[in-house]
Amino acid sequence: MKNTTLGMIIGAVLGLTAVAFGFWAMIGVALFIAIGYLVGRVSEGTLDLRGVADALRGRRTS
Repeated sequence: MKNTTLGMIIGAVLGLTAVAFGFWAMIGVALFIAIGYLVGRVSEGTLDLRGVADALRGRRTS
């Protein structure tokens, strides 16, 4: 299992736990899944955080 998939599963489990507390927790589910996905991509080495930060600052194109 890839780290990205594992990260998404962990994020989904944490997010679904939060769903029990109401509709606005759905926003939390999306946030947890996105965070899990990003953590998985960084741990695989397929996402360069410096490159993302430079693109957001306008120093480099994506």
